[in-house]
Amino acid sequence: MKKMINEYINFIEEKINTKKIDKSLVEDLLVKISFFQHERIVHFLVTMLVGLITVILLVVNLFIENIFILILLFIFICLLIPYMFHYYFLENKVQYLYKLYDKIKDRRN
Repeated sequence: MKKMINEYINFIEEKINTKKIDKSLVEDLLVKISFFQHERIVHFLVTMLVGLITVILLVVNLFIENIFILILLFIFICLLIPYMFHYYFLENKVQYLYKLYDKIKDRRN
């Protein structure tokens, strides 16, 4: 996903710099933005679910000290950290695509 977003952003920036902006480019950008928004929402929900389970396991571990709960908590913390970084990446790139869209709109007007 990271590679795909970065390649697409480079493609759009190249088109903007060469001033080859046509209607199909704008439509394609809007479609890609919607795809990336869906991806972002899915990753947000997964990140929040993993975070919620992590907090629940942490609270359960405070009351019931069990090695299996502790192992599960460690696994969920190890999952949560990469999910948070990936969601952060998606959020920033989608917002950057919004800026590129605004830039294209300004150039076309």
